[in-house]
Amino acid sequence: MAIEVPGPALPLRAGADLSGSQFLFVALDGSAALVVDVAGAGARSMGVLQNKPKLGQGASVVDRGITKVVAGAVIAIDARVSSDAAGKAVTSASGNSVEGRALEAAAAADEIISVKLDNEGLQA
Repeated sequence: MAIEVPGPALPLRAGADLSGSQFLFVALDGSAALVVDVAGAGARSMGVLQNKPKLGQGASVVDRGITKVVAGAVIAIDARVSSDAAGKAVTSASGNSVEGRALEAAAAADEIISVKLDNEGLQA
């Protein structure tokens, strides 16, 4: 069962309809200040989206602590995780930004697991 002990939420604004993106890694959308969109594959994220905002609404993003994240594939406990192209957590590959460590395993894609965010942008 996934748990959360998130740090303070960053008050950002959704740059797209993110109503289906809760618990995904998100990044700043370079076209405007403080706008988030789903993070890209292996890219450094801003954190994990905690709510379900539509375009222009407030997006609550945590960048530290323990949070729920949707898995994009099988993940082993204590694995370093990165974002895939859909913003889901996957085991970090060489050259990818490490976003945190899995505190529990995912047996399949689309499971929600707990991740300790480490959002320092270190590469695997």
